[in-house]
Amino acid sequence: MDILHLIDRLEELFNEGSSLPFLKKVAIDEDKLLDLIDQLRLSIPDEIKKAQSVINQKERVLAQAQEEANRTVTLAKEQAQKLVEKDVIVQDARMVADEIIRKATEETKVIKIEADQYAIDSLDHLEIELTKILAQVRNGMITLKESQPAHDRDQSLESIYNNEAPPSDESPEK
Repeated sequence: MDILHLIDRLEELFNEGSSLPFLKKVAIDEDKLLDLIDQLRLSIPDEIKKAQSVINQKERVLAQAQEEANRTVTLAKEQAQKLVEKDVIVQDARMVADEIIRKATEETKVIKIEADQYAIDSLDHLEIELTKILAQVRNGMITLKESQPAHDRDQSLESIYNNEAPPSDESPEK
């Protein structure tokens, strides 16, 4: 499932929650929240698969570029060999072959640079999206933790800011 869709559902759950009078707190369905969090965890591997797909696509483009460069070099060598066989134009053949090889090498470099840039841009975009999602999840968790009693809230907020798992609530008060 799309992560952004899950974030929208998380926001809807928050908006559907009951406001507590005189407090900036909202009571929400715990089961629905935990279900959404589980779905978010399952969706993140899909985003990683998309990033892997971008990397694989880059590798295919590079392989195609290398294959084309090899064909060009082979053609250049064949042409050079044919030209060498003709005594009058041996010097010209060498220059033409060198130029073809140089152009093939330049084209390969350009294609590789473009493929690398495409992969970097795609991964940068994915990183930005994942950062936004992480911030939204943390904000949702902070909002929920603020509705807990003061002692539990302080420990939970500290764990969120330190990117740790929240302390377990072993008290039978739940």
